[in-house]
Amino acid sequence: MLQFRNDYSVGAHPDVLAALAATNLEGNAGYGADGYCARCADLIRALCAAPQADVQFCVGGTQTNFTAIAAFLRPWEGVICADTGHINGHEAGAVEATGHKLFPVRADLDGKVTPAMIEPVVARCVDPHLVKPALVYLSDATETGGVYTLAELEALSVCCKAHGLLLFLDGARLGAALTAADNDVTLPDLARLCDAFYLGGTKNGALMGEALVICTPALQPDFFRVKKQRGAVLAKGWLLGVQFLALLERGLYWDLARHANAQAARLQAGLTAKGYGLLVPTTTNQIFPIVPRALLEELDRVCTYEVWEDLGERVAIRFVTSFATTQAEVDALLAALPDQR
Repeated sequence: MLQFRNDYSVGAHPDVLAALAATNLEGNAGYGADGYCARCADLIRALCAAPQADVQFCVGGTQTNFTAIAAFLRPWEGVICADTGHINGHEAGAVEATGHKLFPVRADLDGKVTPAMIEPVVARCVDPHLVKPALVYLSDATETGGVYTLAELEALSVCCKAHGLLLFLDGARLGAALTAADNDVTLPDLARLCDAFYLGGTKNGALMGEALVICTPALQPDFFRVKKQRGAVLAKGWLLGVQFLALLERGLYWDLARHANAQAARLQAGLTAKGYGLLVPTTTNQIFPIVPRALLEELDRVCTYEVWEDLGERVAIRFVTSFATTQAEVDALLAALPDQR
């Protein structure tokens, strides 16, 4: 069975496993108070050109999202996000469970939030009887593979500052976004423009883990206490530091993301050549072909995938590539799919 359901169906890159094995019996301080996490935090600060940043390691993306939002906001404050954003569509109300309302805005197919979407929410919530928008949540890449440009992030930053909003970027697939062919954003750009963002490890070569970069000093005090309270702290915290060091010290993190993107591009090009339409074209590791409904039964025998959107007689599905996806697997999937021309 060919694996194209998501980018975390396999474990970890062998170099990450080797690093974990090498440190397995050392005996390290727990809860992130170890030398590996400290070294990795320094490395991330250097990569981001943000010496003032605080780096916090969390177990997974959902924990990072709701813990950060709970820590950054006051009880009466809420979050503006794309309606397709992960916190709105895939986290079972985790943010709302911390007491913070979501303000979903209708995003285009690329899943990106714009200042024009933010302004009306701010305008209609000036009454003190209403929840106050206080944070804008972005994903890069988005849930539909969209990538923010530097100009778009700069415009969002200006908008947020004008309205006293925090800007928080979910980087679960940040590797895919920053290595996309059309990307012009760097880690220092993110550190300059966002109040906080994270580098996702779970979906890019790690067994688990996300590295949250808190750029705004006012948001840093006591974050660990909130992280502990919300269940986002790993007792064996050095496991996260070891993994991110293995991924980041020699650039493996970016190599793995480029590989996943390249295999997705090969698959997307092959599908369009065979006559398949796309719900939205992407340059990252998620692709969204439109297939006849009758083809799903045949696909079930060949590969894993996710049904994304019902279009009547046709269905938009999602294929996702990862660091472990091979060219042979992509070619085998293409060979198994009937021509639609």
